Amino acid sequence: MSGTEDTAGSSEKVATWRIILGAILDFLTAFFVLGFLLATICGGRTESGFFLEGASALLLFALIAAYFVAFNRFLGGTIWKRILKAVR
Repeated sequence: MSGTEDTAGSSEKVATWRIILGAILDFLTAFFVLGFLLATICGGRTESGFFLEGASALLLFALIAAYFVAFNRFLGGTIWKRILKAVR
């Protein structure tokens, strides 16, 4: 070879704790960031944070699911997966 490694064929195993911790941190980050933004738009902000119910709460969980799908499919991994180097 010309001195460069072929990393496309390597299948280095990622530690399971990194994947699980990344998923938990991603969910919490998406929940609080998207929840706060949605509550600001829908009028659900309170003194202690935000309160969503009904359609706005369902929309929040749909946005969280879209976060995971979009980041994993189009950006190569979610924010915390990249920070923790849990991307395969």
